[in-house]
Amino acid sequence: MRDYEKIRSVIIRGGTSKGVFILKNDLPDDPEVRDRVILSIYGGTDERQIDGLGGADSLTSKLAIISVSTRPDADIEFTFGQVGIGTGKIDYNSNCGNILSGVGPFAVDEGLVAVQKPYTKVRIFNTNTNTIIEARVPVSSGKSVSEGDYTIDGVPGKGAKIDLNFLHADGAKTGKLFPTGNRKEILHTKAGDFNVSIVDIAAPAVFIQAEQLGLTGTEMHTDLTAKQLNTLEIIRSSAAKKIGFVESVEDATKVTPSSPKIIMVSPSQTYTNIHGDIIEHQTIHLTARAMSMQKMHKTFPVTGGICTAAAAKLTGTIVYECSTNPYYNEVIIGHPSGSMEFSIDCKDNGQLVQFNKTAVARTSRRLMEGYAYVPKELFWNETVSIY
Repeated sequence: MRDYEKIRSVIIRGGTSKGVFILKNDLPDDPEVRDRVILSIYGGTDERQIDGLGGADSLTSKLAIISVSTRPDADIEFTFGQVGIGTGKIDYNSNCGNILSGVGPFAVDEGLVAVQKPYTKVRIFNTNTNTIIEARVPVSSGKSVSEGDYTIDGVPGKGAKIDLNFLHADGAKTGKLFPTGNRKEILHTKAGDFNVSIVDIAAPAVFIQAEQLGLTGTEMHTDLTAKQLNTLEIIRSSAAKKIGFVESVEDATKVTPSSPKIIMVSPSQTYTNIHGDIIEHQTIHLTARAMSMQKMHKTFPVTGGICTAAAAKLTGTIVYECSTNPYYNEVIIGHPSGSMEFSIDCKDNGQLVQFNKTAVARTSRRLMEGYAYVPKELFWNETVSIY
């Protein structure tokens, strides 16, 4: 008798991230057992994730749980999980727009939605934020198309363009566009006082100008010191407490390590990206660096990018003060791997804000499908060590 169980899995590169996609019905119903199984798939608590499918990087240690939706306004339900590396924890507190870009193609290829050509609109309900995202998926011969002419910085080659439109994205997690009621405020932390903007569009984020930390805003992931990383986490954790995600600042890193996001912004600058290419200041509207699981994101998160681009349209925010292009729908953000373009259509009279469009384009590619092998004892409904 075999000593393992098989879980059907698909590995998909979505945007600049990579994750394992699993149908909800193929996972255990009990949340504790489910998470034990998922952690085993990714390599347990080993930081190398050598005995699993994780890539020992926050951008490749991501999970998508998929099911057909019973909601009248959605076709698919998608739960995102950020699988901790070496922590034995899975964070379900936020959405991931990069992994989201693989959900529409997955749904098409798995026969979960009715297919129309040349594009199939897949309405995705994200359970993490209770929001709807419309994915425009190119299709041919009943399957999603991965080849095309669209490029995104941080991914080699070209792919088929997938449009993602986040509907009613403001207040996605907290129910408020400005969770504290302020467009800009002083955040008191044990590391000092900082001017920040806390905004919730597609995902909550706390924004701070890089110069407050003695940084230029063009740093790469290898440039930040341990002290600077710690200060950023203190600011993020303090914001998490202020908006009610945790009861104490000390709880934030363990309880909600990926939400809210913390993003450093600065005016558009010329800099050399992670690949050695020069990003000219006139090709972007602002420069930004996002943190992912207490490390700098090597590209830029989609949901955090939607929030950043939208905040660039909102007068009085720190992001607006950095942006050189607040009057047009296009917002281009410079990040460590290049730049990222967003389409933001909103009206802001200083009191009432109305978003008509919050969108971005990505590419996606199915890399592998098959079975993940999980030790059988992990399915028992009792405490079992995940090595």
